[in-house]
Amino acid sequence: MSAHHCETDVLIVGAGPVGLSLAMDLRYRGVDFLLAEAGDGTVAHPKVSTIGPRSMELFRRWGVAEKIRDAGWPGDHPLDAAWVTRVGGHELFRLALGTADSRSLPEHTPESNQICPAHWLTPLLMREVGVHPEGPVRTECTLEDFSQCEDGVLAVLREGLDGKPLLVRARYLVACDGSSSQVRKACGIDAPARHESRLFRNILFRAPKLRDQLGERNALVHFLMLSATLRFPMRAVDGCELYNLVVGADGGAGAEMDALSLVSQAIALPTPVEVLSDSPWRLTHRVADRFRQGRVFLVGDAAHTLSLSGGFGMSTGICGAADLGWKLAAELAGWAGSALLDSYEQERRPVALASLEEANGNLLRTVRRPLSPQLHQESAAGERARAEMSRHLAESDLRREFDAPQVHFGAQYRSPIVQVDPAAPAGGDQPWRQSAAPGSRAPHAWLRGGVSTLDLFGPDFVMLCRTEPERRWQLEHAFAQRGVPLTTAVCPAPAVTRVYERAHVLVRPDGHVAWWGDELPRDLGWLADKVRGAGAGG
Repeated sequence: MSAHHCETDVLIVGAGPVGLSLAMDLRYRGVDFLLAEAGDGTVAHPKVSTIGPRSMELFRRWGVAEKIRDAGWPGDHPLDAAWVTRVGGHELFRLALGTADSRSLPEHTPESNQICPAHWLTPLLMREVGVHPEGPVRTECTLEDFSQCEDGVLAVLREGLDGKPLLVRARYLVACDGSSSQVRKACGIDAPARHESRLFRNILFRAPKLRDQLGERNALVHFLMLSATLRFPMRAVDGCELYNLVVGADGGAGAEMDALSLVSQAIALPTPVEVLSDSPWRLTHRVADRFRQGRVFLVGDAAHTLSLSGGFGMSTGICGAADLGWKLAAELAGWAGSALLDSYEQERRPVALASLEEANGNLLRTVRRPLSPQLHQESAAGERARAEMSRHLAESDLRREFDAPQVHFGAQYRSPIVQVDPAAPAGGDQPWRQSAAPGSRAPHAWLRGGVSTLDLFGPDFVMLCRTEPERRWQLEHAFAQRGVPLTTAVCPAPAVTRVYERAHVLVRPDGHVAWWGDELPRDLGWLADKVRGAGAGG
């Protein structure tokens, strides 16, 4: 059987939200790519449904934030987290987070997190990018083999079970093929476990009357406090009738009981239930030793797998895609220095490690919380036990799992392409606040109706200035000489001045700050070389 041939700049393997986000960033930058997805593009069992606020900022840039907001989550459904003996039973503590319609925007972002389960999000992004033959996404297309050479990657794909092989010559290959990444293993890159693995079951079920029955007791997430097996969240998936119950399955009832019985135990109210799927999965906490092997890059779960507690995993992957996308575009356009592509791992691997620890800390708070059997007793002893647990929960740092700007926005990159200011505050400050210090995500401030400073950043470097720079021509000439795209934006607004702190702030194409200062450097060519990865030191 003869093979088809094609060439592209970037071959992406895996069309989950992270692979599709990289595709959207490359499309935004005019880079030619092909995306191979082994599945048919549908999601049978959505596990992830919250899109973090930094990811929403990126979706805003790529033009799909409004579509995500309109995907179907009801605006009046509570976004609260509630700790309960059983759903519809005794409520011990509630973290009130409003609804999509009623909550106010945080001061630090133009985009709140959004609920868009994977069975909505993946098809939405796939339609946006475009499926073959109209677009570059090829479904039911499996990577069979690949090899690297000096100037590219040769990959063998197969479309369908009986389809012809497709030989793809690409300049780069990006693996977004999940936690058991075939590409990572083929590259010989290890991803050692960093904490104890745990076995869970995800039970997806339909309960069409439950929302009406719960009324004001509805929540986005109900944390059960029933047993070691049923102490994990039951989550509203679509805000209407779909729910996902996480069950500990390392032994005992969680491994032995049928799905319907487990759901019936979790819900205190008699309500019709239809189990749709029951999927076992093993939680591992892994970060790959390397994120790059020659012309092959790992992004998303291929590079790191985190506990679901806190909802950082998908966001960490999407932000990694945004970091890599502009660097690949720069390399392909010919203006990248020799250090630029290596900076992807240097910047994103520390973020993955920190996010993994934060997520595991959230999980351990749940796992280690003692559950008294008296919590469920209808007696004076039961009332005392519930009151004591309510006090314990109120005094715990529960909000950190659901409102974590220091995780979503607090990454402060340290790499050869960032001119770090030793006098600037270090990342991780508590309480967290926005900062324009080099390495940080550039702060949000409103400029005029509905326009954020973030809307100024995208395809080019942007020099954000308080006033018209005296040496603007020399600055733009230094970047143009090297082929580095640069625009200058003058923003004298007090709100911008307050959060940007310096008279000049150079923002990279991914929205992170590369340099700041009250005066432009004397050697502007040095600055252009530094931020494109061609400079030596600071």
